[in-house]
Amino acid sequence: MSNLDSMSLSILSPDNNLGRYLDQIKKFPMLDADEEYVLAKDWLNKEDTKAAHKLVTSHLRLVAKIAMGYRGYGLPVSDLIAEGNIGMMHAVKKFDPEKGFRLATYAMWWIKAAIQEFVLKSWSQVKIGTTASQKKLFFNLRKIKGKINALEDGDLSPNQVHHIAKTLEVNENDVVNMNRRMLGGDHSLNSQINRNDGEEAEWQDMLTDERDNQETQFANNQEKNIKNKMMIEALEHLKPREKDIIIKRRLIEAPRTLESLSQEYNVSRERIRQIETRAFEKLQETMKIKAKALKLIRS
Repeated sequence: MSNLDSMSLSILSPDNNLGRYLDQIKKFPMLDADEEYVLAKDWLNKEDTKAAHKLVTSHLRLVAKIAMGYRGYGLPVSDLIAEGNIGMMHAVKKFDPEKGFRLATYAMWWIKAAIQEFVLKSWSQVKIGTTASQKKLFFNLRKIKGKINALEDGDLSPNQVHHIAKTLEVNENDVVNMNRRMLGGDHSLNSQINRNDGEEAEWQDMLTDERDNQETQFANNQEKNIKNKMMIEALEHLKPREKDIIIKRRLIEAPRTLESLSQEYNVSRERIRQIETRAFEKLQETMKIKAKALKLIRS
């Protein structure tokens, strides 16, 4: 067990008074880029637990914010936050400031992974499944239902099912089954529904499997993995500032604004835009070269 693992978790585990916990974590100061870099290096090179402690506590508000997004699964928010805090600690253990990322960008994925794993285990009785598409559907179904004002509905209409399946790129049968499992019922696809033309039909008559066959899916996944690997390699050809800006502007879930980055780097918004454009062009050029090289190898 590392020194970080043995760190006192009293401040990282919210008790039943969630409001008091949220007030307490606001007292921990946010870190600027330079301070974060120094602390991260102290932990990486010296295993300085005080430095790691500051890195973790300065991001507790981020954990709480992310955890709040999973309230719709009927689990205690305090448990979600506690799991997210464990993910935050893992992020600090693995974080390398020399890669050009800010800790918040890197930690976000660890936090979400920890919370999602906890939610999946807690919902294991509904047999959600473990494939990537099933997890994607599980964690996005409530969000999309909220956008189409269907949270309080029971069974979804065929149009709603089609919309959700198309948006998430999953099979319509999976949408129906997942929705019913999350509602607490797994009814037969032979149940009767009213079609748009007023006639009755069975659910299974309204659903079609438009997925690619296994061979096509495998090929698509393989192609996607290759492109992701090429993107990661291409990013390493950028200068640190270019890499940081292109990631924050185009490659994270909640892209940063030109204004916020101009303040971070103390330059104009136009300058940030120019750096972003140049970095994107470099990325494209590098990936084209890699794609040509790969094509030659395959041929």
